[in-house]
Amino acid sequence: MLILHFLVAVAMLAASIGIYNLLTPYPEIQLIRQGNVAAAVSLSGAVLGLGIPLAFCLAASVNALDILIWGFVTLLIQLACYRIADLVLRDLPKRIVNGEIGAALWLVSVKLAVAAINAAAVAG
Repeated sequence: MLILHFLVAVAMLAASIGIYNLLTPYPEIQLIRQGNVAAAVSLSGAVLGLGIPLAFCLAASVNALDILIWGFVTLLIQLACYRIADLVLRDLPKRIVNGEIGAALWLVSVKLAVAAINAAAVAG
């Protein structure tokens, strides 16, 4: 079971990162390859924001379905975090593309704070 749960969690993380990348309005990987630190910070926050709740779910789960369900919920929550941060700052995609570190750090702080709360909910 350990290996199955681990593989499901890693697959869910990879799929969630892929979906997140498709749904953000800028090409984060391409921007990172071009040296855009704000895009790297933003995507790093998304990876951690998706991974932390999955890790707590993995620790508390009794079956692989739990991991899939919470992985999907986590993805939806992280996408909502992105939208909320965009509402607060306005033009978040443009700011990330322009390499504004402050905007990226704001986004990461929202993602990680919500990920911690989500992880606690999963573990509870």
